[in-house]
Amino acid sequence: MDFTKLIFFFLIIIPSAIIHEYAHGAMADRLGDPTAKHAGRLSLNPLAHIDLYGTILMPLFLLLATGGSFMFAYAKPVPYNPYNLKNKKWGPALVGISGPAANLITAVFFGSLYKFLPVGNFSDLIAIISFANIILLVFNLVPIPPLDGSKVLFALFPDSWNNVKIFLERYGIIIFLIFVFYFSWVITPVTSWLFRLIVG
Repeated sequence: MDFTKLIFFFLIIIPSAIIHEYAHGAMADRLGDPTAKHAGRLSLNPLAHIDLYGTILMPLFLLLATGGSFMFAYAKPVPYNPYNLKNKKWGPALVGISGPAANLITAVFFGSLYKFLPVGNFSDLIAIISFANIILLVFNLVPIPPLDGSKVLFALFPDSWNNVKIFLERYGIIIFLIFVFYFSWVITPVTSWLFRLIVG
């Protein structure tokens, strides 16, 4: 990926992360928790979601450090109160999965658009939009707290595994950092496969 496309990738992953967080808030609100709405976060306004470290500095660092081979970004997590959700067991999982689902819909939309465009620089940019959303989709489904996949994993846990859940929530950030720096390569085959499937 040349420098111009790398910069475009960096710029496009920011609104993609914002769409992701908005979807969390919208789903929580639909399931009975208006916390995000009351906090002014049920908005697509970038100013409501941008996090200096997660949205700007970290993805820029990863972009430069890996030469564009890996980059991840996140917006400020949308607040929600799981105790307000109508379904206490599956509600958090639905809130969690809504962010990746929004990225999947975005990736499929732009992937479909790419297939109808003539090959050229503009179509390449469309493909990058799809690719950025695929990365957010796959990465966030990794079942490590605080990623969204952990909420789905916890919903599948039997009640007798509550101590395991507590342990993962307590030390999840450490496991997450180890994954990011040493094992994030494992998601590359999945993102590549999805990109070929969606974009072609």
